Amino acid sequence: MSMSSSKRSAFISPDTPPIMTKKTGQLVTPALAILSALLISTLFISLSGQDPAMIFSKMVHSTIGSSYGTGQVVFRLTTLILSGLAVAIPYKLRLFNIGAEGQLLMGAFAAAITGSLIPETLSPALAIALCILSAMAAGGCWGLLAGVLKVQFGVNEVIATIMLNFIAQGITGYLLTWHFALPSTVHTAPIRSAAGIPSIESLTGWFANSPANLSLLFSIAAALLFQIILFRTRFGYEMRAAGLQPEAARHAGINAGMHTLIAMGTGGAVAGLGAANIILGYKHYYESGMTGGIGFTGIAVALLAGANPVWIICTALFFSSLEYGGLTVNAWVPKDIFMIIEAMTILLVISFSALEKQFLNR
Repeated sequence: MSMSSSKRSAFISPDTPPIMTKKTGQLVTPALAILSALLISTLFISLSGQDPAMIFSKMVHSTIGSSYGTGQVVFRLTTLILSGLAVAIPYKLRLFNIGAEGQLLMGAFAAAITGSLIPETLSPALAIALCILSAMAAGGCWGLLAGVLKVQFGVNEVIATIMLNFIAQGITGYLLTWHFALPSTVHTAPIRSAAGIPSIESLTGWFANSPANLSLLFSIAAALLFQIILFRTRFGYEMRAAGLQPEAARHAGINAGMHTLIAMGTGGAVAGLGAANIILGYKHYYESGMTGGIGFTGIAVALLAGANPVWIICTALFFSSLEYGGLTVNAWVPKDIFMIIEAMTILLVISFSALEKQFLNR
């Protein structure tokens, strides 16, 4: 043993707890990234000639400070949780699903068409279930297609899902324009009244005039369910093992290819479930551009949460508050500043995560 190492060992007891553990880093890294991004955004707001304290105060007042604003945040939160899960589930196998936007598009279109074609006599429970199943099936098949390309032909899932996003836009655009759009409109026929998911306001009186609806329960239930599956079941353990050590998992009898197909298909199905919020709970029809890139924001939500399903609820709340809050202060500062905050948060998470790994390795 060298002199330097012996001196270090003299001051470090085996019973001394480490300064930073992996679990501590999972909490500290996102918090530092968010704080740093907010500080940088303060600088940008100051450069635009506005008072950052005033801007952030107006954002808080217009979001959690009002019933309508809170409802808008909850509405955005619902789909963001599901798009974040669509990225997080394949990420456990070290698969990067960039296709949540296309999967959500296919699910939304399928839900709208199903909802407009079902008989009026169906009960609400059956009508909603059929629309949700069609949305999840469409999104799941779109995600599974990327998984098949990966397993059977070795196509990188990033390239496959990016290309499938464009194909989904083309397919839904073509079908809407030439086959399903109502005359003199740019949207499909409305869904049957039985297929509509009730708003939270209609049942509780909360979130007056906002689009928040009961599909929020689906997204929270999905996050809790996948938390249990991934961390409390043998299937979840095998999935994570196949992602961390593919060769070791293969020798242990774990079929990594099967898990890849399941993860990509499940991720797509969860993204498709987001149609319940947008189509069944709010718009009641499909129109071009209605997803607003929320599938891409789900990537940021999943990365900030470390692909942990429960933490995704928290990070989705942060991004949904940031998005709607940015809209409310658009008269004072450009909305682009808050897009910078989102991008900076992810860059800082990646940077701090790399520093954390170096620190733990030492």
